[in-house]
Amino acid sequence: MPARERTSGDVVRYCIHCSLNVSPLGHSLVVALICGLAGTASRAADEGESWPFVRGPDYDGHSRERGIADEWPGEGPPVLWTRELGTGYSGFVAWDDRCCTQYQTLGGQFVLCLNAETGETIWEHRYDWPYEPGGVYPGPRATPTYHAGRVYFAGPSGLIGCLQAGNGDLLWSRNVVEQFNSDGIGFGYSCSPVVEEGKVLLPVGGSGASMVALDADDGSVVWASGDDPASYTPAYPITFRGRRLVLGYLQNALVCRDLETGEEQWRWELSHGYDEHSAWPIYDEPHLWISGPFRNGCQLLKLTGDEQRPVESVYQSSLMSNDIFSSVLVDGAVFGFDVSDAQAKTHRPTRGRFRCLDFLTGEEQWSAGDDKPRRSIDHEATGDAGERIGHATVIVADSKLILMNDTGELILARADRAEYEELARVPVSTGEICWTQPTLLGGRLFVRNHSQAACLFLGTADRLPPSGSAGHLTVSDIPQAEYFDLAGAILGIEPEYAFDVPSSRWLREWYLASLGLIGVSLSAGLLVRIVFGAGLGPSASRWAFWATAFVLGALGTTFLSRWRGDFVFTWPVSIFVAFEAAVAQIRVRGADAEGVKRRRWRSRLVGVGFIGVCVAYFLLCRRLSLVFEWVFLCGFGAALPFSLAGLLCFRQRSWRPVWQGVMTVAAFSGFYWSSVGLLFLKS
Repeated sequence: MPARERTSGDVVRYCIHCSLNVSPLGHSLVVALICGLAGTASRAADEGESWPFVRGPDYDGHSRERGIADEWPGEGPPVLWTRELGTGYSGFVAWDDRCCTQYQTLGGQFVLCLNAETGETIWEHRYDWPYEPGGVYPGPRATPTYHAGRVYFAGPSGLIGCLQAGNGDLLWSRNVVEQFNSDGIGFGYSCSPVVEEGKVLLPVGGSGASMVALDADDGSVVWASGDDPASYTPAYPITFRGRRLVLGYLQNALVCRDLETGEEQWRWELSHGYDEHSAWPIYDEPHLWISGPFRNGCQLLKLTGDEQRPVESVYQSSLMSNDIFSSVLVDGAVFGFDVSDAQAKTHRPTRGRFRCLDFLTGEEQWSAGDDKPRRSIDHEATGDAGERIGHATVIVADSKLILMNDTGELILARADRAEYEELARVPVSTGEICWTQPTLLGGRLFVRNHSQAACLFLGTADRLPPSGSAGHLTVSDIPQAEYFDLAGAILGIEPEYAFDVPSSRWLREWYLASLGLIGVSLSAGLLVRIVFGAGLGPSASRWAFWATAFVLGALGTTFLSRWRGDFVFTWPVSIFVAFEAAVAQIRVRGADAEGVKRRRWRSRLVGVGFIGVCVAYFLLCRRLSLVFEWVFLCGFGAALPFSLAGLLCFRQRSWRPVWQGVMTVAAFSGFYWSSVGLLFLKS
């Protein structure tokens, strides 16, 4: 019988047969061997029948499965089920006939357990209110962990919990961010719980608690150690010279601790100041490969065991900067996506190339992909498919790479260090950026994005589960939308570090550009007054100014950015003039009741329009990851006195347009610089 097909029962029966034909001492040794082998075989069988952790049973992105099909039908692999799902970046874990993930709706955050064969809900546990529902990264970040009949989860607020895998009952929970005053996780707690030797291992980042081990049974603290700020990579258990250790990939250092006691064994300094790490290292004893974001490249370390110098650097390379997707190691080669952007983007495909490097030397074996931005995904495009790989997460099964890129395309490629060989490709979750790693178990691939989940069968045809009377679904049955790069079309030039506070130079240039647009718009209003005189009424010039300024402010970001070759932000002009138009409606006067009624309706429409502009501005900024511009919704109070002065003061008719123009400039200046002041105050 082939070794991979032996069960624990086969091992035990074989050992018993041998023990009957040896001496008493040999019999005792064989009995001990029976227990050890049976336990090992049983544990291996249990692990082999589950994907218990976000990175698989061995924390390395590898599946132990065989029998993955080399190609797919024209319509893609069979789809076993699909269902609606809320927002979140949590992947699936799977065991037996179940799978589990986390998601969020306006009703709260949930751990969800599904029937792996049908996608039907088995149980659901609500654990918190929605997290940043209007933010750039809404919902849970971490993937739950399955271990010994329990499901461990982590919420973005730092809530760690343990559930019965059978029915979802809560066994224990605690908030480690609050308890240990965590630091370094400004984008929400993202570390999936790691369960090893009865401990739940968690990077936390508090004083005296950079790494924490909780008791897996009751959540009590076993040990807490270190003072480093945390980051976004889960704890990483490794074995060095037979000893079990745990790595903490923290904000500015890579720290190794004894798994049993938490005692620090060694540390490797990475950086100073703000830094973040989301991609997993790769460990192949005694070598440890790490890759940083922000174009930092990768490096290979070697564990020596020497007390004076326990770790040494083998090489550093500018190639392979992993951001949120981790690389994998296959037969001495590293496969992964090298991000060329300053950081991964939530609003458009991230630029970079998919590469293969030699693990021990860092030499590039091949690269494929296209660094250029794409405004849409053309699934019918011809030519080299490798030029369209995209920012992709990768798992390994049956000597194949299973890639899921950020535009929702599923790609099957050969794990070959000689060349990139694509075997199949199909769109499965298009229409929005997808950052969730797939999960593979029993030939079933579980995928999801912010709106839906699906299960596809990647095994060979002879292993395909039977379908119902309607037959299996196809990829065309999964609701999808064509992706469009809104950012590329609207922004013209986008800021590399959209989450950073704009520089003083930028803020001055934006202010001057906005004043220029307001000046042009005031001139347009004056021109209307001169050309048409009193024929259109005294407010015609003001409406001409508002309309012109709104359009120029909306379009200025696109065209001025392209003209300057630098990011110029003029949208505050549009929301400012919408505010001015709303303020102007407070003067509801008229000689007749009909005129007053008409003006009141106009005032209400303008007020609703102002609110709509503010909401649209906020949502569009969030969609484009311009998260620092929320402050421009907070400057209206400083503008109000000047806007009212422009309306109510200085009644002399001939100079009134000049007075209104001066007050408009003063109101915008107050609006703009009070917002900027709040921005720096909050930062």
